[in-house]
Amino acid sequence: MPLLGWLAVAAVLAVATAGLLWARRHLLLVAVVGRSMEPTLRAGDRVLARRVPLARVRPGDVVVVVAPAAMTAGHPTRPDATGPGLLIKRAYAVPGDPVPVDRVPLLRGGGEQVVPAGRLVVLGDNPSHSYDSRECGYIPEPDVLGVLVRPRPRAD
Repeated sequence: MPLLGWLAVAAVLAVATAGLLWARRHLLLVAVVGRSMEPTLRAGDRVLARRVPLARVRPGDVVVVVAPAAMTAGHPTRPDATGPGLLIKRAYAVPGDPVPVDRVPLLRGGGEQVVPAGRLVVLGDNPSHSYDSRECGYIPEPDVLGVLVRPRPRAD
């Protein structure tokens, strides 16, 4: 193969590699396990999340978060875990929002009037089958991985 052909192949491989690295840094593909987000998401759905900082999360966004350490240590096979240590939940309150003590009584004793900076309140759409802020309190900013882009269609 002439040198120009090898250079073209090398350029295509470089662009493909750069694209894969960009996707890995900015996107996260997660399979839904459990019933915590029904009817919005069902077990077996695959969702794509865009990695974003907490400042870009809005109330109502569906987010992927790292499961709290207490959950993974005490309940490593929780039925609503999306994978090794991940949860999919709906952002209910973001920093600066009023603390939703009516929905999350666990936060009542904290003394805060608003959700503190660097914290997020998450709830599952199916409360009777969801491990969320009602059990674990705030989700810290480093544990927020991304916001759902859209679910992939089911193959049923």
